[in-house]
Amino acid sequence: MFDIAGMLVLVVLILLFGFLATRAWRVNNRLLKWIGVLVAGLLTIIPALIGVLAVNGYAKLNQRYDNPVPTPKATGSSAQIARGQQLAHICMSCHSTNNQLPLAGTDFLNKFGLPPLGTLYSPNLTPGGNIDGWTDGELVRAIREGVSKDGRSLLIMPSSNLRNLSDEDVLALVAYLRSQPPTGSPTPPTRFSLFGAVFTNLVDFRTAQPPAGTVIAPPPAVGATYGKYMVSILGCSDCHGPRLEGKVDTGEPGPPPGPNLTQIVPQWTEAQFMEFFNTGTRPDGSTVPILTLPSGFTEPRMPWPEFRAATTDDELRAMYAYLHSLPPIDGPTQ
Repeated sequence: MFDIAGMLVLVVLILLFGFLATRAWRVNNRLLKWIGVLVAGLLTIIPALIGVLAVNGYAKLNQRYDNPVPTPKATGSSAQIARGQQLAHICMSCHSTNNQLPLAGTDFLNKFGLPPLGTLYSPNLTPGGNIDGWTDGELVRAIREGVSKDGRSLLIMPSSNLRNLSDEDVLALVAYLRSQPPTGSPTPPTRFSLFGAVFTNLVDFRTAQPPAGTVIAPPPAVGATYGKYMVSILGCSDCHGPRLEGKVDTGEPGPPPGPNLTQIVPQWTEAQFMEFFNTGTRPDGSTVPILTLPSGFTEPRMPWPEFRAATTDDELRAMYAYLHSLPPIDGPTQ
């Protein structure tokens, strides 16, 4: 993860401009002296500051977390694998090049058009990747808490949502991951360039805390209680806000801002809600816009195909019941 060549270049620049600053200090002409000192001094400070930020960034990237490894074991039953395959559709956007199963990983920076900050691949989660060397507990910790096998942060893992997965569902996901046909090759190591390390100072890579005790999902039912569980694990709050009150587009990197669900969904019938997730068509006949990613891949602005694949009809109806029960909150509706 450490850009040795980049750091050496910084050291050379600091020494060079520092030397020029001392030389300028010896110039007899006062005007030229101060111009030289200020210019060379500034050119010394800039790479020094970049170096400090880079070192801090690399420290963040290599920080180890002491989250304990749980000790559950997936049974690998056909029912467990089937449930896990359903839930795995949540993971396709990040862990697949074409938003399809299997979860063979992808060049994350290239797919989403992020700056060339280094090498960052979303892991290959099939047996063709690295998961054979992981225990079930380590996979559970990675999914729920965003902590890798070696204790480092998985960086962009949405564990703030996935930590809500019940013990039963997270083990179903593990069972499915192990059942996939080996696809692709082991994930290339993550390497951040010097400026990638500087950039990490602007990003919060905190991991999630382990769940307190056993996590049990509400009994599956077409009702608001189970619907709330499904909304939480699907990560609707990432785009629609922590209270589903909607987000405003600020132009910052991250999930696209979504509208206020507390005001929109109560205006829809259950049939219209189901139709939206089946076809991407709203009650007014409009459809979800299609985004073209820098990699050339296209996907809907709102990932309704993945959510449809990750849910049963009854789970969607439960989500509708939950969203329909929320009190309206002021927020953007577009």
